[in-house]
Amino acid sequence: MNTTPDSVGLALPPLSLYVHLPWCVRKCPYCDFNSHELKQDLPAERYVEALLRDLELELPLVWGRSVQTVFIGGGTPSLFPAEQIERMLSGFRAVFAIAPGAEITLEANPGTIEHDSFSAYGDAGVNRVSLGVQSFDDGCLQAIGRIHDRRQALGAIESLHESTIRNFNIDLMFGLPGQTTEGALDDVRRALEAGSSHLSHYQLTLEPNTAFHARPPVLPDPDRAWEMQEECARELSQAGFCNYEVSAWALPGSECRHNLNYWAFGDYIGIGAGAHGKITLPADRAVRRRLRKHHPNDWMAASAEGKTIALDSAVAANDLAFEFFLNHLRLRDGVPKQRFEQRTGLPWDAIKSRVEQAVVGGLLEENAERVVPTSLGWRFLNDLQALFLP
Repeated sequence: MNTTPDSVGLALPPLSLYVHLPWCVRKCPYCDFNSHELKQDLPAERYVEALLRDLELELPLVWGRSVQTVFIGGGTPSLFPAEQIERMLSGFRAVFAIAPGAEITLEANPGTIEHDSFSAYGDAGVNRVSLGVQSFDDGCLQAIGRIHDRRQALGAIESLHESTIRNFNIDLMFGLPGQTTEGALDDVRRALEAGSSHLSHYQLTLEPNTAFHARPPVLPDPDRAWEMQEECARELSQAGFCNYEVSAWALPGSECRHNLNYWAFGDYIGIGAGAHGKITLPADRAVRRRLRKHHPNDWMAASAEGKTIALDSAVAANDLAFEFFLNHLRLRDGVPKQRFEQRTGLPWDAIKSRVEQAVVGGLLEENAERVVPTSLGWRFLNDLQALFLP
């Protein structure tokens, strides 16, 4: 089926694997992810068995391709014992190729490093950790419903330093209830002191279908939030960090390879409850989106019959350009024109008028090879992305 009229030919992008482990000790009031409060014993063994069955459904679509990165997200994956993480990764390697030196990330929360140390997760095959600190201020942590405190956050970081895992990210939020600009800066400084080479730094937003959306806390006003963002950006820049993606900062060479593949419109398998995937099929001239059943109990039950897929459809030609730019414009170095053609199968002329409109509006700069957001485009990214809506 031709889903890309006037196609110039699709090329296979890098392939990643996302694994969703959906349980948390307690649902955070700002969280809109597919996460579920653990109200009984963790069904770790049963869930891992279902993951391995779920993966087999993807093999016909990615046969012969190797996986460059693995990201185990949630939920709180560190609720799973290292033994099950090792079993999971060994099972993945048994059915397809994971590239030598692949980045394998585990999300973890400071308050839930109960099962095993980071040394055990490192021995299991994890070589990168994304630690959900969010803040080092106990008052702010309590205000956003986190179950850990500053002491536990520092203890988790110390545990990381004692392990073989040297590559780790610290998640921080700003614009928290009661937070001052100096408080937001102090969080960034403490994260830098912790020795992380990568920081995710994003503003607290009130998402639909969350407790905070139903009962909004009092947040800093937009001007104060902007001041926090600017001051923290200055601090990170002075420390040698680059803002390579809208909410991600890294020392050169420490960028998250998995997320880079997302934003660059790469391919990824998504397994586990509610996981999303994107697969390019050049022979069909199609890019497919696949979605798993949402609730973990429904998904586990369906895995026994190989029926975990809730949605499987080709991205319409009119949506491909928008999806590409929605993702790729999050990257500071912009959009290579050749990559647009290779990963959408569309000619550059298909969006040339949109690009020219953005250039005239001062949101993009263009040269022969790529388009790059200006400082104005970076600040008003939503408006820039909206120019590429069908």
